[in-house]
Amino acid sequence: MIPEAREVHLSRKDRKVLEACCRSPVTLQRDLKRARIVLLAADGRSTRSIAKEVGVQPRIVSLWRHRYADHGLEGLQDKPRPGKQPIYTKTTDKRILKLLDKPPPQGFARWTGPLLAEALGDVDVQYVWRFLRSHKIDLVARKSWCESNDPNFTAKAADVVGLYVAPPAKAIVLCVDEKPSIQALERAQGYLKLPNGRALTGQSHDYKRHGTTTLFAALEVATGKIIATHSKRRRRVEFLDFMNSVTATFPNRKLHDILDNLNTHKKNEDWLKAHPNVQFHFTPTSASWLNQVEVWFSILQGQSLSGTSFTSLKQLQEHIDAYVNAYNDRAEPFVWTKKKVRQRRFKGRRITQL
Repeated sequence: MIPEAREVHLSRKDRKVLEACCRSPVTLQRDLKRARIVLLAADGRSTRSIAKEVGVQPRIVSLWRHRYADHGLEGLQDKPRPGKQPIYTKTTDKRILKLLDKPPPQGFARWTGPLLAEALGDVDVQYVWRFLRSHKIDLVARKSWCESNDPNFTAKAADVVGLYVAPPAKAIVLCVDEKPSIQALERAQGYLKLPNGRALTGQSHDYKRHGTTTLFAALEVATGKIIATHSKRRRRVEFLDFMNSVTATFPNRKLHDILDNLNTHKKNEDWLKAHPNVQFHFTPTSASWLNQVEVWFSILQGQSLSGTSFTSLKQLQEHIDAYVNAYNDRAEPFVWTKKKVRQRRFKGRRITQL
């Protein structure tokens, strides 16, 4: 039975809103029908005639006539529905996070989704995975960090960064370091055609060693060019021999050499007295990333050494020398953008993301 029709009285403001809703091409069909019902009802139309014109049941027309008459435009909106009670709540989320703070079960290196679900007992593993994804928690990926305990970190870092952003006038700034034990590995290489027609390039897992070489390198900060030599070992004598060749490359020039804290780089006062134009600057302890030549070593590894094969140590050395020559032909200086380097300690803080 259809309830008695309610009279609908529209204000000018409400009529403009409903008419605009009817004209808009982006209005939802449900909202469009409700607006038309109220407008037709305000014009004095009967419930049945409105239902026939709009294409709904008379009880639907009666519902929205009553809703508008009682609550105005707000009555045309859907009321919140309770819905199904969630199985898992914020309490469940807190339990998962609390469990992640604890060590994994004995014998396991890290937590996994199934291990978390098993430890919780009443939480499905699929919810555990959804929760981890929503909080961007990766149980597999691992990051490493190194915390410097150098009490003079700030002063040393400022000294090195100062040489990058404001080098002394008429002086050469060099970043010096070694890449030790580069292996001359001989591997079978070529293209492998798969049954599906794809062709992949790769190398064999089997290899033959032909010795190692240590590469001493100095990067000129102003130009990005590299000075490099090979050595069998990386003792103090080899380091000073390399520095002799570097100073010979820049005669009568003031040199500022940036070095890490390797023992062979230090306690060279006698050599420095014999070369008064050379000054050593050391990066803070456990902060060799401040040395720009480390960036170049990474480029060397990626562009020249990874995935190559050598039949002799001499071939490896010639290969590196050829790359250095090619790199110097197109060398550009690295742009150091970070002007302030601060020391932040991790102790007492939970590391959630790096």
